[in-house]
This record gives sequence, C-alpha cells and structure tokens, in this order.
Amino acid sequence: MSNHLIIAPILLPLLVAALQLLVGEKRRRTVLALSIVSCAALVACAAALMFAVSADGALAAVYRIGDWPARFGIVLVADRLSALMVLLTCVLALAVLPYALGRWQHRGSHFQPLLQFLLMGLNGAFLTGDLFNLFVFFEVLLAASYGLALHGSGARRVSAGLHYIAVNLTASMLFLLGVSLIFGVTGTLNMAALAELIPHVPERTRALLHAGAAILGVAFLIKTAMFPLGFWLPRTYAAASPAVAAMFALMTKVGIYVLLRLGLLLFGDDAGPASAHFGSDWMLWGGVATVVAGIVGMLGARDLAKLAGYNVVISSGTLLGAIGLQQPAVTTGALAYLVISTLAIAAFFLVAGLLASDGDDDTDDTLSLEPYEQVGESVPNESLYAKEDESRVVISAPIAMLGSSFSACAVLLAGLPPLSGFLAKFALLAPMLEDSARPGAVVLFALIIVAGLCTVIALCRAGIQIFWVEPERIFPRVRLTEAASIAILLGLCLLLTVLVESPLRYLRDTASQLHAPASYIHAVLPSAEAAP
Repeated sequence: MSNHLIIAPILLPLLVAALQLLVGEKRRRTVLALSIVSCAALVACAAALMFAVSADGALAAVYRIGDWPARFGIVLVADRLSALMVLLTCVLALAVLPYALGRWQHRGSHFQPLLQFLLMGLNGAFLTGDLFNLFVFFEVLLAASYGLALHGSGARRVSAGLHYIAVNLTASMLFLLGVSLIFGVTGTLNMAALAELIPHVPERTRALLHAGAAILGVAFLIKTAMFPLGFWLPRTYAAASPAVAAMFALMTKVGIYVLLRLGLLLFGDDAGPASAHFGSDWMLWGGVATVVAGIVGMLGARDLAKLAGYNVVISSGTLLGAIGLQQPAVTTGALAYLVISTLAIAAFFLVAGLLASDGDDDTDDTLSLEPYEQVGESVPNESLYAKEDESRVVISAPIAMLGSSFSACAVLLAGLPPLSGFLAKFALLAPMLEDSARPGAVVLFALIIVAGLCTVIALCRAGIQIFWVEPERIFPRVRLTEAASIAILLGLCLLLTVLVESPLRYLRDTASQLHAPASYIHAVLPSAEAAP
C-alpha cells in the first residue's frame, strides 16, 4: 500500500486544480473547500508515507509507472529524505492556506489552482527517481510559481516577476544542457542506474560527464540563490504577496534537496577516485560567500520583506556549506536547520505582510495596508494603547499578537535559546568542530555564528523602528485566519523544541541512509535490473 501512496501527493493536487478550474472563480466557497480538503489529505498521505519508509527494515518505497523497468520507465521513489520534504511541503501549504483565504487571494485570479499546481511540482520533484522527470516537475512548479509571483499585479510585482521568469528560464536551459550531456555519456537518466554506472565511466568521457554534472549543478545553484547567482531572490520574494512568499521559502530547498541527493548518490565515496566528492569544495566555499552576501544585504535592508528574503539567502548559504562538508553528523544538523528555517522564514513573511505600512516606497498594494484603511479596519499605533490609569497601560490584541510573533521569529531565525532554532544550529555547528582540520569548515562555523549575531542586530533595529519609533504607524486588525497561520507555523517550531528526540533520531537515520546509498540503489534496481 505504501508504494501506491507515493503517487498520491502528485495526483491529488493535479485533480483538485483541474476541478477548481472547472468550477470557476465565481464559486469561491467550493474552490476554497477543495483546497482545504486537498491540503489536509496531502498532509495525511505524507505522514503515512513517512511512517511507511521509517518502519523497521524499510529502505525505500518504489512505484514503477506502467511496471516498466526502472532504467527505462518513470519511477517514483520515497525514502526518508523525500518523505520528509513532501511532509514539510504539505504542512507548510496547509499552514499558509488560512492566511490566503481572506484579502490576499482576491487580488488576482486562480490563486488556489496555481497553489495546487505548485504542490504537484514540488512533491513530484522530491519523489521522482530520474533526472528527466525531475526536469518535468521542476518546470511544473516553476510555471505555477510564475503565476503566483505575478498574482495581484502592480508595477513592482510585475517588474520583479519578469526578472524572476527570465532567471529561471535560463536555469531551465542549463538544466536541459546538463541532463543531455549526462545522458550522452551514460545512456540513462535514472539516478540509481547513474550511481552504478559512474564508477565505470571510461576516462575519455569522464570529463564530459563532469561538465554535464557541473552545468546541472549551476541550474540548481541559481535556484538556491548561491552568490552571485542569487541577486534576484530578495527583490522577487519581497514583491510577492505574503502567502506566496511564505511558500517560496520552500522553493530554494528544492535546489538544496537535489544537490544533497545527487552529491551523495552519484558523487559519494563509491563514485571512484576520479569522481568522488565532485564539486563539494565549490559548494562549501559558495555557501560561505552566500552567507556573507546575505549578512551584508540583511544589515542594509530597510524593508521587512527584503529582510526576510536575505534570511532565505543566509539559510541557503548555510545549507550549501553543510552539504559541501559531506559529513553524516553535519548532514543531520543541516536537515534539522532546513526544517526549522523554512517554517520560521515562512512565518516571518506572514508577519511582515501584516506589519508593512502604507508608507512603503512602492505605490501598489504589494504589502500595503491601504485596503484596511478603506474599510475602516486599521488603527493608529497610539490608539492601540488604552491607558487605564497613570501606572498601567493595556496593549490591544493586534499589536500584542504581532509583537510576540515578530519576537518569536527573531529568536528562531537568530538561533537563540530556548527555541528549536538554537537546537538546529547547535546540531549543525557541533560536528563542524570535529572537522576543524578543513579550513572551510572553520570559516563556515564562524560565519554561521556571525550571521546569528547580525540577524539579532537587524531584527532588533526593525522591531524598534516598527513598535516604538513610529507612533503614527497603522496596524491592521489581524483576522483570525491570518493569526491562525502564523500560530500554526510558530507552534510547530515550539513543538519541535519540546519533542526534539524523535525528530532528531529520524534525521540521524536519514543522514545515515544518504551517506550509504546502496540501500537506495538496491530498492530501485533489483539484481535483475542492474545496470550493465
């Protein structure tokens, strides 16, 4: 049954999106109901799939579409890592959905179908077992993200969205070139088959294989926003609507997932002396440069959404450097950091969407509170404090909720105790001390600590400016659905702080499985299908 569960996270959002398009925009309640049912069902399917692949003795669940041999047909594979990423995707979508149910989704057309197509592409990218279908799902999620990035129109959003489309079309072209070179050398694009073939590639064609892998890597490094390829990210994410930007916090993790998967499966210790750890040093030092770029951008940012975007850049650089070290213990910490940083950054985008004032530079309604003023839903900062007597001031619910959420996001993103952001960073940093002989590990260790300090400085400065310095700032009356989304994301981070042992054990087993890819290869390619 677990094998058939693999295709559910792909088929379900596809069918729901088709139904929503048939229903049309006029029947909003039906469209919303379909989205809620779909996201809830996806979370249940992803949880069942994670339970199935983490059962005793389970290696990976494989689904051969049409029952074709894996080397020639379409194969979907779910192991611990892919099940984790699918669950993270579905949980994030379900958490963000209430935020979009109100004012945000009505600023453009077909928000809900586009979200479902995005989920289909993300889940397919995490579950596919070959490079060609990885490209197919990559294009599906990108096509949906183009519509979501432009959702709501506005000059700022259209300008940033067009740059986003141009950059990703370039990445898609590089993806195709890299895949073509790899196929020309090996004759297959199945990941498990490639892992078996790469150690035996003749020396005369190995350089061509490495060139194809490098071009493919550049395509995903663009998606992960590695410096200097990530110039597009802060502006694009800041221009998108808050719910879309929160989902986009996961988009960079697609590139991290692929680099982690292919780096350890195809170019791990078993790839032969000529190909082992190919590109790991580039990822390590590229991650270091990306963290530095993110720190500089974050300290210079004056817009909350751009501040969140530079936190995405810092998280990508941290994960790239951790992948480049290729140590099982570091990989465990990197996976923990990936989960916590995604949830925390998504929550920060949602909070930033509510805190953005009508004094922003852009004149459209990208993150403006102008609609609240028109319907009389906004309240000046000074009126949020009701003075009962000379010694006591009562803070109203909206500013209390926004202030506490902002503070929680700051603590999580900076990696301060006692929340799970600190636990994830500690799990990532502690193993790096054991690899102190490698210069890159020492530099990355120091930069992660410096990035946490700079995050504290930048967010404290922003918090003081928003809550203390500007008495005329307009705060919205936060809707219940918007508060629910933020509470769910921050509540998950709090839950992972309390229940840390079981998730960390799962991540430790996931890292061990990644660094010993034989189980993945044998699950996808039985002995009868072994690559010649």
